[in-house]
Amino acid sequence: MRAKSVFSGILAAWMLFHGVGGYAQTARAETLSASDIKPALEQLLREHPEVLLDFLREHCETVLDIAQMGSDHKRMSNLEKQWSQDARVPKKVRTQNRPRVGKSSAKVQIIAFSDFTCNYCQRAEKTVETLIREFSGKVSFVFKNMPLDPEGISGLASQYYVAISMQSEELAWKFYRILFDQRDELLLKGEEFLRKTATNIGVDMRKMDSQRRQKVVAQILKEDLEDAEKLNIEGTPYFLVNNLVIRGAIPIHMFRRAIEIELAR
Repeated sequence: MRAKSVFSGILAAWMLFHGVGGYAQTARAETLSASDIKPALEQLLREHPEVLLDFLREHCETVLDIAQMGSDHKRMSNLEKQWSQDARVPKKVRTQNRPRVGKSSAKVQIIAFSDFTCNYCQRAEKTVETLIREFSGKVSFVFKNMPLDPEGISGLASQYYVAISMQSEELAWKFYRILFDQRDELLLKGEEFLRKTATNIGVDMRKMDSQRRQKVVAQILKEDLEDAEKLNIEGTPYFLVNNLVIRGAIPIHMFRRAIEIELAR
């Protein structure tokens, strides 16, 4: 209804300004009621079809905003219906021996299946980082590795991240943030960038090189991919907000809504 009223209001103003036919006089004499709007618009467009094109040219940003509002509303409605179903299906994934932001006892646990080289994952990471600060103390966060190319640079980045976490969770999160912040450098320079970044944040490189070849690191990476397969994850990023599923880099207000639903549950 709001979109219709905005559109009608703008079009009525257009008629007044341009003095098209008898609509200027009619609009000055009285405000169009809801029942008047549709026939008035239809008559106007029949007699002056150029009005619509002129309107779209002059108010393209407003029209796009209205369309986006409608799209967002529909998407949010669909997500909430999906989440209502999601909540009934427990999703069990392994989070032991992974770095965690926040307390494991937090009411809401966010689990990410993500890839350091993925553009959408980079965007989503910024959203999650903001929401972790916003809901500090109420949520916890765990990152699970789902490299799109396990044998390439994305797989190597995951291996480094897990090995660094064996030394220090704090260093692992520093490494994590730099990789996402400087994703372009990671893609351009590959392992050279991984080693430089790890060295700069104070990682014991000899220890890390030894650890990243140990079975425990391989087992964690294997478990992450197995969990992703059980959930039928087809792309990154993919998030669990408790049992609610979020696919892709959705707008922050939609992600926030999932957290609010779980906090209120």
